[in-house]
Amino acid sequence: MAIRAGTGGKRPGGGGADPFSDLLFNSLLGISLLFFIAIIFINPTSKDAEVEIKAYFVITVTWKDYSPDDIDVWVEDPLGKKLWFRQREVGLLHLDRDDRGMDDDKVMVDDEMIENPLNQEIVTIRGVYPGRYTVNLHYYKSKTHKPVEADVKIFKLRPDYKVILDDKVILESKGVEKTVVNFTLGIDGRLKKMDKKPRRLVVFTNGADQG
Repeated sequence: MAIRAGTGGKRPGGGGADPFSDLLFNSLLGISLLFFIAIIFINPTSKDAEVEIKAYFVITVTWKDYSPDDIDVWVEDPLGKKLWFRQREVGLLHLDRDDRGMDDDKVMVDDEMIENPLNQEIVTIRGVYPGRYTVNLHYYKSKTHKPVEADVKIFKLRPDYKVILDDKVILESKGVEKTVVNFTLGIDGRLKKMDKKPRRLVVFTNGADQG
C-alpha cells in the first residue's frame, strides 16, 4: 500500500505513529519556541529601554575611586539660594547624591560586605530660571591628607543634549573652596556667559557640620 505525505507519519504496513518521528518533531518545536522567547528578551523594544531624566541640567563631581576623602559640591542659584548637603532641595536645584568618600559605602548582603568604590556627587537643575549660577567645590574632610583632583561635568539635557563644561579641579588640602564655574542662563534656558571668577559660598567653619 502506498504511503502519502501528510498521513501523520504512518509506517508502511499500516502500523501506528512512529515514536522517533514524533519525538524529533516535538523537540524541534520546543527548540524553536525557546529560541523565539530568547529573541524577545535579548531585544527589548526601544520604548522599554528609554530612561527619561526629569531635568534641564545635570552637574556631576567625581573623584578617585575608593578615596576616603569627602568633597562637597555647593551651587548658588540666581536668587542667591545655596544648595549643599544640609539643604538638598533649593528652588529648582536638587542634590540627588551626596557622597562622603567611603563612609556609608558599605552594605552587608548575605553575610558578605559589598563596597561601592564610586565617589560622585550629582546635582540636577529641574527647570529654567534666568540668571547666574555658581558651582563651587569644598574639601570638607581629609583622611589621606593629600590633594584631591575632581572631575566636574555639566550636561545640558533640554531641548538638546550638550556638554557645557568638562573640567578638572585640584583641591590642595582640607578646607579649600574653589569656584569651578559661574554660568548665566537666559530666559529661554540658553547659556549666555561663563567665567571662573572666585565666589565664596561655604558658610560654616570646618568641623562644625558633617558632609
